[in-house]
Amino acid sequence: MDYQQKLAEKLTILNERGNGVLIRMNYIKKTCADPKMRPSILTDKGMEAAIKYINKKFPNIDFRGNIQNLTSIQRQKSEVFAATTSYYDSFLDVIEFRDHVYELLNTIDACQCFFDIAINFDFTKNYLDLIVTYTSVIITLSRIDDKKALVGMFNCAHEMTNGSSDPSYPRLGQMFLEYEHPWKKLTEEFGPHTRSVTAALLSLKMVYPRRNLPAEQWRSAQLLSLLSAPAAMLDPACCDTMACEYLSMEVMERWIIIGFLLCHTSLNTNQASQELWKMALRSGLYLTLTRDEVLNIHKVSEDLFDNIKGYSKRVADIKECREHALVHSGAMHRERRHFLRGAMKELFKVLEDEPGLLGPKALFVFMALSFSRDEVLWLVRHSENMPKIKTPEDYVDNQMAELLFHMEKLKGLMKKYIQVVQRYHVQYLAQFDALVLNDTIQNMHVCPEEESVLMTSFVSTLSALSIKQVENKEEFDFRALRLDWLRLQAYTSVNKAPLSIKDYTDLAKVMNLIQFHTRMVDSMEELLQETSEVSILGFYPRVFEKMFSQSSEEMTMKRYLMAFPSACSHFNHCAHPLCPEEIEALEKRSLRLCVTFLEQIAKLTSSVVLEICAEQWNLQEQLQPKHAAETISAARHRKQKKPVPKKGEVQKEKPGTESLRKDRTVTTNVDKMHLMLTELCSCYSLCTDFIVFDHIVIPTEFLLSHLEARLSEIIVRMANYNQTTQEITRPSELLAGLRAYTASLHSLSSYISVDVTRLVKNVLLQQTQPLDSRGGKTITTLYTNWFLESLLRQASNALIIHCPTMQCFVNQTLESEPSFRAEEYSDVSELQALAELIGPYGLKFLSENLMWHITSQVCELKKLVTENMDILVQMKNNFDKPEEMTTLKKKLTGGENMLKRMTIIGVILSFRSMTQDCLKDILLKHCPYLMGPLMCLRDFISAEDDIKVTLNIFELASAAGLACDIDPGLVTAISSTQTDNTSVDEEYKLSCLLLVYIAVCLPTLALDPNSSYGREHGGHKNNIHCLATAINQLAAAMFTVQSRNIEQHLKEFLLMASSTLLQLGQDVERMESKNRESIYLLLHMIVEESPFLTQDMLESCFPFVLLRNAYREVYKSFIVTLG
Repeated sequence: MDYQQKLAEKLTILNERGNGVLIRMNYIKKTCADPKMRPSILTDKGMEAAIKYINKKFPNIDFRGNIQNLTSIQRQKSEVFAATTSYYDSFLDVIEFRDHVYELLNTIDACQCFFDIAINFDFTKNYLDLIVTYTSVIITLSRIDDKKALVGMFNCAHEMTNGSSDPSYPRLGQMFLEYEHPWKKLTEEFGPHTRSVTAALLSLKMVYPRRNLPAEQWRSAQLLSLLSAPAAMLDPACCDTMACEYLSMEVMERWIIIGFLLCHTSLNTNQASQELWKMALRSGLYLTLTRDEVLNIHKVSEDLFDNIKGYSKRVADIKECREHALVHSGAMHRERRHFLRGAMKELFKVLEDEPGLLGPKALFVFMALSFSRDEVLWLVRHSENMPKIKTPEDYVDNQMAELLFHMEKLKGLMKKYIQVVQRYHVQYLAQFDALVLNDTIQNMHVCPEEESVLMTSFVSTLSALSIKQVENKEEFDFRALRLDWLRLQAYTSVNKAPLSIKDYTDLAKVMNLIQFHTRMVDSMEELLQETSEVSILGFYPRVFEKMFSQSSEEMTMKRYLMAFPSACSHFNHCAHPLCPEEIEALEKRSLRLCVTFLEQIAKLTSSVVLEICAEQWNLQEQLQPKHAAETISAARHRKQKKPVPKKGEVQKEKPGTESLRKDRTVTTNVDKMHLMLTELCSCYSLCTDFIVFDHIVIPTEFLLSHLEARLSEIIVRMANYNQTTQEITRPSELLAGLRAYTASLHSLSSYISVDVTRLVKNVLLQQTQPLDSRGGKTITTLYTNWFLESLLRQASNALIIHCPTMQCFVNQTLESEPSFRAEEYSDVSELQALAELIGPYGLKFLSENLMWHITSQVCELKKLVTENMDILVQMKNNFDKPEEMTTLKKKLTGGENMLKRMTIIGVILSFRSMTQDCLKDILLKHCPYLMGPLMCLRDFISAEDDIKVTLNIFELASAAGLACDIDPGLVTAISSTQTDNTSVDEEYKLSCLLLVYIAVCLPTLALDPNSSYGREHGGHKNNIHCLATAINQLAAAMFTVQSRNIEQHLKEFLLMASSTLLQLGQDVERMESKNRESIYLLLHMIVEESPFLTQDMLESCFPFVLLRNAYREVYKSFIVTLG
C-alpha cells in the first residue's frame, strides 16, 4: 500500500512544477505592473469600459444582457483571445498544481508520516519546500491586480467565439474570490495538516538555533578554520547531519515563518514552537517568496493574528521581535559578514596551498559558501526594502566585493581540483561507507523485501567503485541511488511501517553521509551552485550596482571588483523552462550589468595606467634637447665667473631629482598610482573568461578596448593641433612622447596577462588612417592639414623657402615675426619622425592630398594654355626666329600666373620628395631585408618594358619611399584630370604647348628681384628652383598618360628654353635682367634633376661657359666665414 503511494516521486515532481508555476506567476505580476511590458489589451483606451465592467461583475459576467459594455471585446475577440490565452493557461496551471498538492498533503496526513530533518532529511526538506512553494504561489497570485480582467476577457472572447464559457472558468473564478484574503484561506486549508507540519518544523530546533549564532560565537568556536586543530587537519569533516550544515538559513526561516503562519495553534501550546518562531522573527524583517518578491514577515503575522481570538500575546511577541530585529539584526549580520571575509580568505589560502585537503575538508567549503550566500541574500533583500532606522550603515556594505570574490575563488578551486575530490570520495565510498552500510544492514532485526532490495543495491553500487574510474575519467551518476534513498525514506517514514526509520537512526546517518559523498563524486558543480547561488542579485540591479559603486570607491576592495561581473555568469541557473519569456529579459539584464561592471573596472584601470604613462612622459619631456639651454647657460656663467642669479630666482630642478628620497615611507603620487594599479590588476586574476548566457566574456578585452580608445584620444591631444592659430606639436616631440607612453604601457604586462604589443599596433595603425575606428580624426589627418594649410601655403607665397642645401623649408627674413619656424617642422629629423608616426599609409594619404592640390593647378594651367593656344603653336614652329618670337611673346598673356602655378606644383613635389626620402630611411632601419629586393626590382625595370608593369612596380617602390623616374601617384592624378570631352590627341597637344609656354616664359623670371639664387639655401628666394622638379615630374607623368616619348619632348623643351634664355643674354639693358645668371642656373637644375636629360644634351644647345660664369657671379656675393 505505502509503496504504491509514490510519495517520494510526487514530492520531487511537484516541487519542480511548483517552482515553475511560482516563477510564471511572478513574471505575470511584473509584466502587468510594468508600463513598458503591460499587455496591449490592458492599455487600449477602447477596452477601458469592458475591463471596468468585468472587474466589477467578476466572475458572474452577463455576456448577453450587457453587450454594450463588451462591444470592444466583440470587435476584437480574436485578438483578445490570442492575447489572453497564455495568461489563462498559466492560471489553470495554478489550479492543477493546487489539486495535486491537496491530494499529496492529504495522503501524507493519512499515512501519518514521520518528519525529522536530522533523520529523513530529503523527505522532510521536500515536504516543507512543497508547503512553502504552494503558499508562495497563492500569495503571488493574489498580488496580480489584473488577473480578473485577463481571465474575464478570455472567457468573454471564448463565449463570443464558441457560444459557451470555458469549462474551467467557474473554478478559476471561484479560486480568485477565495484567495482575495490569501492568509485567512490558507490557514483554513492547513488546519488538518497541523500535526505533520508542526512535527517537521520542530525538528529544526536542533539545527536552526545552532546555525543562527552571532559572529562572536563563530569566532570563539573558530568556525571554518582548518588551522585551529592542526592534528585533526587530515581527519574527514563529517557529522550526523551533513546536509543540514550547508542548508540555507533563508530556506529554514521561510519554513518556520510560513509554516507557523499556516499552522499557528502550537504557538499557544508548545514552548519549543514559540521559541523557534521568535528566533526566526528576530533574524530580519523580510523573506523572499521568489525573485524580488518579498514578504514583510512582522506585518503579515500581525495582520493575521490580530483577527484571531486569543492571540494578543503573540501579537505582542511579534512587535517585540520586530523592535529587536530593527535594533540588532543589521549589526549582527554586519559582524557575520566581517567574520566570513577573514574566514573565507584563510580557508582559501590553506586549501590553495594544500589542495589535497579538499577531499577530507570539502564540507568546510560548502559551509563557507552557504554561510556567505545567506549573508549576501539577507543584505540584498533588506537593502532594497530598508526600514527607517538610526543606523542605516548596517544595511550598507562597501566590502561586499571581497566576500563575493572569495566565494568565486573557492568555487574555482573546487572545480580545478575536482579529480582530487573525486579520488578521495570514491575511495571513501567503496572502502568505508559500503562496509559501514553493510554492517548496519546486517544488524537490523527487520528488513522487508522492498527495503532489502534497495539497501542491497546501495551496497553493491558502492562496492563496485574503483579509483581507476576516476583515472580513466569515467562519468559517474548516482542520481538513481539518491532517488532510491528518498524512496526508502518515504517507505520507512509512514506510520506502522515494517521498517521504521525513527527506530534505525544509524541507517539514516550512514545514508545521509553516503548521499553527501556521492554528490562529491558526480554532482559537485551542482552542489556548488546550490550553496553559492546569488542570482537574486540579477533581480535587484539597483542594489547590485550600488554595491559595486561602493566597493570601487574603497582602495582595499579594488582587487576584488571582478567578483561582480563574474557573479552575472550564474544568473542563468535560476531560469525555468515554464517561463521562457523571463529568460530573454534576464539575459539582457545580466549582460548589461556584466558589461557595465567590466567597463567601469576597465575605465578605472586604464585611467591609472595612462596617468602613469603621462607621468613618465613628463619625466621624458624634461630630457628634451630644448630644455638644455638653461643648463648650458648656467655652465657658461660658472666658467666665465659671472655673478650668480639673485635669490629671488628659483633654480630649476634637474631631471632625476624626483628619484632621490630621504625617507622611503613618504609615498609619491607615482607610488600611489602603482599601488592602485597593482590592486586593480589583481582583480583580473579571478578568471581569464566566463560565460554569461552563451556569451563568452573576456575581461581583459574590455581593458584593451578602453586603453585603445583612450590612447587614441591622448595621441591626438598630444599633437595639440589648433586650426585657428595653426599650431601643432613637432613630430619629433610627439614621437618622443609616444615612445614614453609605449614603454610605460609595456610594463602593464608584468601586472596582468595582456597583449600590449597588439594594443599599441592597433592604435598606431589606426593613426596611419584618416579616421580611427570610432570615426575620430587621427594625427595623419592633423599633420596633413597642417602641412597643407600652414607650411605649403606659405611656401606657395614665397614666405617660406625650400632649401635644398639643408633638405628643409626655412622662413624668409621678414619684419614681422613668423608664426612658426619652418625648419623646426620640415628638416630631416622631423620628417623622419613624421614617417615613424604615420608610416607608409599615412604618407600615402598625405601624398593623395598633395596630388589633389597639384591636379587643381594642372587644370588651371590647361585653361591658360587653351587661352594662348594659337600663339603657342606659332611660337613652337618659329622658336628659332628671334624677331617673330619677340612679336609673339608680346601677345602672350598669363605668363606670370602660369609660372606661379608651376612653382606651386614644384614646391609640393619637392616636399613630397623629402617625405619619401625620410620614409625610405625609416623603412631601411626597420625592414632592410624588405627594402633590398624592392630597390633591385625598381632598378631592374627598363624603359622598354610594358608601361603598366612599370607603373605597378613604381607604385610598390613609391609606397616604400623609393624615388622613381616616373611618379605613379602623379600619373594617377594627371589621368584623373582628363575628361570625356577631350580626346587623347587634344590632351597631348595641351601637354606639348604647356612645355612651350614654360620655355618661352622662363626669361621673364629674371625681371623678378626675388629670383636671385642664394648659395646658403641652394635655391632661389621665390622658390623658382622648384620649377626643375615640377617640369621634370609633370612632363614625365603627362607623356606617360598619353603614351608618348618623355625624353624626346624634354629635349625639345630644353632646346626651346635654351634658345629663349640665350636671347635673354643678348639684352642690351642689363638692369632689366639683373637675375639672368640665377635663371641660367635654373636650366642647369632642370637637367641635373632629370633622369631623361644629360649634360651632353645641355651643352649641345647651351654653352657651358655661360653656366660657369653664372655660378661665379652668384657665388661672388656670398661671404664665406671660416669657424
